[in-house]
Amino acid sequence: MKTVKVRAPTRIDLGGGWTDVPPYCDNEGGFVCNLAIDRYATATLSANGEVGATSSADAPLMQAAFRRAGIAGVRGSLENDFPLGAGLGGSSAASAALLGAFAAWRDEPWDHCQIAEEGRRIEVEELGVAGGRQDHYASTHGGALALTFSSTVDVRRIALSAETRADFERRSLLLYTGESRISGSNITEVLRAYADREPRVVNSLARMRTLAEEICASLEDGDLDSVGTLVGEHWRHQRALHPAIPTPLIDEIVSRAYANGALGSKAMGASGGGCVLVISAENSVERVRAAIAPLGTIVPFRIDTEGLARCD
Repeated sequence: MKTVKVRAPTRIDLGGGWTDVPPYCDNEGGFVCNLAIDRYATATLSANGEVGATSSADAPLMQAAFRRAGIAGVRGSLENDFPLGAGLGGSSAASAALLGAFAAWRDEPWDHCQIAEEGRRIEVEELGVAGGRQDHYASTHGGALALTFSSTVDVRRIALSAETRADFERRSLLLYTGESRISGSNITEVLRAYADREPRVVNSLARMRTLAEEICASLEDGDLDSVGTLVGEHWRHQRALHPAIPTPLIDEIVSRAYANGALGSKAMGASGGGCVLVISAENSVERVRAAIAPLGTIVPFRIDTEGLARCD
């Protein structure tokens, strides 16, 4: 029996998130630096069956993707090895895996940018989810990316040495808070404030875009100390966008991390919960780990360099 299995990675957003969301990126130009990680959404297609998902949260996305693809008489399933609502771009990884599986089922070549854009269209047009584009590109392309957003999207791979990759993986901790994100409402409120030209939001977004560019340069140079410091500054501007973005638990994680030698911390995605990234100084990783581990669940990860990939 014919079977196709395709996986797509989630991502860590280091800087510039929110600036990839229209109308900001259309008006001002957005810039995001992110890293794909080996926490995957995996789509499986096989002949003669029904659409199914391991989580009810995935069901509307799967149904919308199948409907738009016009595929019938095929059983589809979707599995995740990451917490839902973690702020890691899980829904984008799921749509990328499904669309990649559809193409593979039809023996069509992958166009990574087209898959990324169609995944976003499904979320916006079919599910009414407001959001940006960065997650979809991380899931399709993998690796470290410098993404420029305007009326089009420019994708530039950031060359990471093996030493820099290993250093980042060793010194970075990803902690899942167990709290559910509220990204849709957060994004809507931030966009309203931007449209009203509230100085707090306009200035924070501009600085976040600049910080993302600086993070990219530091990452390319292998300067993890600088990356950590810049990520910490980014969080200060990000949390200022809306009162629901930080939570008491996130603030406690960040506070404990700094007190024990972290260089920078920030919540992933739109926040309001989800995961927190902590980048430690060279000699403080274990001290930071011991301090923050009781506050959530540490999610082990490595940097994914493949992006969309068949695994059947």
